[in-house]
Amino acid sequence: MSTRMPSSPTTDSRLAVADALLALLRDTTTEARPDTQLEALTLAVSADLPVLLWGEPGIGKTAALTQLADSLDLPLTTVIASVHEPSDFSGLPVVGDDPATQGVPMAPPDWAVRLVRAGRGLLFLDELSTAAPAVQAALLRLVLERRVGALGLPPEVRIVAAANPRSSAADGWELSAPLANRFVHLWWTHDQDVVIRGLGGTWPRATLPRLAPEKLPHAVDFARRAVCGLLAARPGLVHRLPGNEARRGGPWPSPRSWEATLRLIAFATAAGSSRDVLSLLVRGAVGDGPGLELLASLDRMDLPDPEVLLADPAGAVLPERGDLRQAVLDGVVAAVRKRPDRARWDAAWSLLVRAVETGAPDLVVVPATTLASLRQEDWDVPASIERLAGVVTLSRRADRAAARAAELTAKAGR
Repeated sequence: MSTRMPSSPTTDSRLAVADALLALLRDTTTEARPDTQLEALTLAVSADLPVLLWGEPGIGKTAALTQLADSLDLPLTTVIASVHEPSDFSGLPVVGDDPATQGVPMAPPDWAVRLVRAGRGLLFLDELSTAAPAVQAALLRLVLERRVGALGLPPEVRIVAAANPRSSAADGWELSAPLANRFVHLWWTHDQDVVIRGLGGTWPRATLPRLAPEKLPHAVDFARRAVCGLLAARPGLVHRLPGNEARRGGPWPSPRSWEATLRLIAFATAAGSSRDVLSLLVRGAVGDGPGLELLASLDRMDLPDPEVLLADPAGAVLPERGDLRQAVLDGVVAAVRKRPDRARWDAAWSLLVRAVETGAPDLVVVPATTLASLRQEDWDVPASIERLAGVVTLSRRADRAAARAAELTAKAGR
């Protein structure tokens, strides 16, 4: 009598079990979760602007793009820029029957043909900083005009690229200034909580911003006034090519990048995006310096009109932020100086009292001192000044104490 040994699992069945385990590991979900950099990315994609994600290797740039494509239901086409030739983006010449009369058309690569057939998609240009200068030059037309050889990509195709800083890129190159100026640059960093929760199976959900239809005309007007107002006051910012080669590979101001900035402000305004999101986008388009100047200008645009405040000081709503409140109070005093009369002077004092009651008292010291100097001989001192006298006196005492302390320190150091 023979004993039959149990058959061992075949290699195919073992792989099937392994595949089942891999499928379980890939089975993740998404959740609505505040994520500033992801919101900035989706807003720029919605605005149809090319985006370049900068980040160290392994930071999750590719994973973010894959998840973005899935969330937006867009076919993802990945092209590793560093392993392609310039002709892969400018097109390969194809000689026809009669080149003398028909010319030599430039045939596009297969990935471009697939995008055109799909009619929509997300084109991901990876490892951009390791692409040779000749390849970067060939990418200029693709990024700006959406053309590959003789083929034009559909309007529904969005372009996002990724790059590592030169210090951490394999055989990296600095990005050329013409190519860099075509992108909105976003610095991708990891959030510990997002990573931990994502590894647990739940990642943030990428969604396109909801644009309020009724806000569209205002959003366009606001964006145009913001950009044009800043450039009229600071014409040197219209075009400023950095002198440093490394900085030329990042965001810098030019008419092209200001146009992108205008579009981003309009989209952010219509979507009701936060200041943090807008800051990432604006600085990613024109650089930190010009971007911060523009953000400060935007804050001033939202300040209430001094004349409106003087007309109804009792109903005035002052900004919460200290720097903005200081700017409003200074503007009110400047308005009284420009057109002084007794009623406006009294209204300004009422506003200063309101500022003391609803915010930091030290913010009224300078405006109160300046406003007092505008008093004319036949103007009676309003009773409300008594409520400010203590604040001004205390501030002056603190200033004198600080001056004495500085003087003693200076003497001790001699």
